[in-house]
Amino acid sequence: MQLDTARFLRDLDELRTIGTYRTGVHRPTFSPQDMESRHWLARRMEEVGLDASIDGIGNVFGRHRGAGPHLLAGSHIETQNHAGWLDGALGVIAALALARAGLPVDVCAYADEEGHWGDFLGSRSLVGDLTEAQIDAARNRTTGATLRDALAEAGLAGRPRLLLEDGRYRGALELHIEQGTQLENAGLRLGVVTGIVGIRQWRIVIEGQQDHTGGTTMRERRDAGLTAVRLLAAVDQEFPKVCAERSVWTTGRILLDPNMPQIIPGRAEITFSFRDLSVEVMDRMEACLHHLVWESNRRERCTARLEFIGRTEPSLSDPGLLAALEGAAESLCPGAWQAMPSGAIHDSQILSRKLPVAMLFTPSIGGISHHWSEDTKREDLELGVRVLAEGASRFLMGN
Repeated sequence: MQLDTARFLRDLDELRTIGTYRTGVHRPTFSPQDMESRHWLARRMEEVGLDASIDGIGNVFGRHRGAGPHLLAGSHIETQNHAGWLDGALGVIAALALARAGLPVDVCAYADEEGHWGDFLGSRSLVGDLTEAQIDAARNRTTGATLRDALAEAGLAGRPRLLLEDGRYRGALELHIEQGTQLENAGLRLGVVTGIVGIRQWRIVIEGQQDHTGGTTMRERRDAGLTAVRLLAAVDQEFPKVCAERSVWTTGRILLDPNMPQIIPGRAEITFSFRDLSVEVMDRMEACLHHLVWESNRRERCTARLEFIGRTEPSLSDPGLLAALEGAAESLCPGAWQAMPSGAIHDSQILSRKLPVAMLFTPSIGGISHHWSEDTKREDLELGVRVLAEGASRFLMGN
């Protein structure tokens, strides 16, 4: 195995010139800049001896021509709007470096992990969890344009969609930036991901009475906004009693109706979610949320109801892959790594429905991601790809 880390960094630098925005990148899925990057990647795949193709949902796939056993490696290359240069791209270029080093890996850039048109369209398509009807229904989250039109404009209409080949892979690997501060705050250079958290998402709807802010006394008011604030304060007080150390919960959106300065809001709608690696912990958090809504309805003048939106189950890393990556980390950076969960969702979680998976994290400077100032030290990028390659080699050779 001849790993060329200098070429790995040059490839990263070259890719970031496509769609440059300040020190970051703007490459939303199926934009001209995104498609330029996909064709650029396909050419790089061919140069390292892979059979490259772009399928009907935009996955860029490089198939190893030699004998197995094989690994699948990759991430995504589209970005959030006006965002960072490493989120996703790091994992794809690292996978390319593994192929260039002679490891038996198939390399993939999974389409639309960033969700411009849906949830994990590329990886879901690869595991057989994306229907033609879902593609018909998909719209751009910003413009409302149809996915079918976007695929046609990108030159992808009519192309077949790839499926993972049964029996081809022993597992899938992904290198990614942490997108948080745990590694940096601990003075560590690498994270071996033990699993990817699950998510449960809810809509909390509170019904009150719209009325005049001057003429309605405080005794008469049914202010949906105040009830929403008190309920969320209760959540923040009670969840720490039932959660785990790495549990998180988020009020992503609050909508007040009619949302006017001189009108008491008659309705509030809250989008609320929580995450953890443990199903048991999330069950406790869900039970607590139901109780807090019940308690709110007992005390408040406005009624609240919970509407379930959806859930993603936690995905634990494969023990064999995990052991290989931990061994590689201890060999190449002894004492400078830690095992940790991923609080963000990645394509690997979708792939885990079909394959054993594992991930590595490199530190994010200041924990910043999804912003053009996102960055990682170059020596940490090099270390990440070296540990990934060593871990892949160990796993393929039986540790």
